[in-house]
Amino acid sequence: MKRPPKELLFLALSAFQTARTPARIDAVLREKGLAGLEGLAQAMDPATVEECRSKADQLSEQGIYATLRGEDPFPEILVHNDKCSAPILFCLGNPELLSRDGIGMCGSRAVTDLGLRAATDCGEEVSNRGLTVISGYAKGVDTATHLAALQSGGSTVIVLAEGFDHFKVKKSFSNEFDLDRVLVVSQFSPSQPWLAHAAMTRNKVIYGMGQALVVVEAGERGGTLAAGEGAIRLGRPVFVLNFGEDTPAGNRILLEKGGYSVSSREALARILDKRPRRQVTSQLTIPV
Repeated sequence: MKRPPKELLFLALSAFQTARTPARIDAVLREKGLAGLEGLAQAMDPATVEECRSKADQLSEQGIYATLRGEDPFPEILVHNDKCSAPILFCLGNPELLSRDGIGMCGSRAVTDLGLRAATDCGEEVSNRGLTVISGYAKGVDTATHLAALQSGGSTVIVLAEGFDHFKVKKSFSNEFDLDRVLVVSQFSPSQPWLAHAAMTRNKVIYGMGQALVVVEAGERGGTLAAGEGAIRLGRPVFVLNFGEDTPAGNRILLEKGGYSVSSREALARILDKRPRRQVTSQLTIPV
């Protein structure tokens, strides 16, 4: 039986109070489904139950809902080898974007002018093909790709590195933020602030939800490089921008590890035009 939205919010919130970690929450959902979380919630003390109920009401009033592993519309593409690092997603916006084909995009916050122009071009090419841009809402590359999608009439998924209590629509998005074409997701408890390790964890959702990952600019260490390496290990095609002599160190590393070299906007367009029309599996290969 399908649970009401507020009940799903309550179970999601109570899961962070009881099972606490994503791995433990995932184990409960994998083995027992929502009934497992209901059992854990029943063991909470009355004050904690009331706290979770009140928070669920608050989130619901803000238009935020929750989707959990095994429940529609949770994106099953995030489940790999029967495990999921983000078994709960708090969401704001169009739920259809959870299942729509998309491309993950990432790059440096301290992006160069060349990289910023390339990020915008890539976001437009992805959107022009009816694909959703999936990125992390940070300044630099992330913001450029989100805005390129929205300004070209496309859609975007914003993957937060913190909980919804800390989310606000940035000024640069104020004229473009359309909840019919935007989905904001957070795998974290609403109260969790931005943390460096959470930003790294968030990247797994960016490349996990996408059919592929586009890397614009990656340093020789850091989150963008780790995202590219993680996507390669998962079996996602990783399209790495090649700027010739200006190619960043992290991009060169990813090219050596199996990333596909993309040297122009037109090259990315050709690759996207050849993409499979179904959701990826770990064995997917993109013809270049």
